[in-house]
Amino acid sequence: MNQKMVLAEWHHVRDALHAACVLAREDLRADAVSRAYYAILHAAKAALHVHDIAADSHAAVKRLFGLHLVRAGEIEPEWSAHLAKSLDERLAADYDAEVTFSAAEVRDECRRARRFVGRVRHYLVANGLTERELRQAVRRR
Repeated sequence: MNQKMVLAEWHHVRDALHAACVLAREDLRADAVSRAYYAILHAAKAALHVHDIAADSHAAVKRLFGLHLVRAGEIEPEWSAHLAKSLDERLAADYDAEVTFSAAEVRDECRRARRFVGRVRHYLVANGLTERELRQAVRRR
């Protein structure tokens, strides 16, 4: 396990999730959707680093998450679907000027991100990290 990289990604997870919630409260919907995706992306990357797997692109994270975590039976298939759906939503939020998101859709995206992060947190703890280490990763600035 590349613990240093797991914790570095986890730091990004917490920041992105917090930013998504703040942006949602401020009614900055597309930005909230985008940041929620990044929380999911960094959580997926943290989970991959448990197996010393690094991915440099969004597509690679999605593919490797499915191959090394879902297909291997480490993480349930529904989480791969969450990753794919959030990527699609992020692309629309960032690149399609005609797309708008309702407040309910933004809440759903933030909820999906919190659930994904929670599942990955459970996975990281089951694979040797402690809650304390994960909390400290958040505090390092």
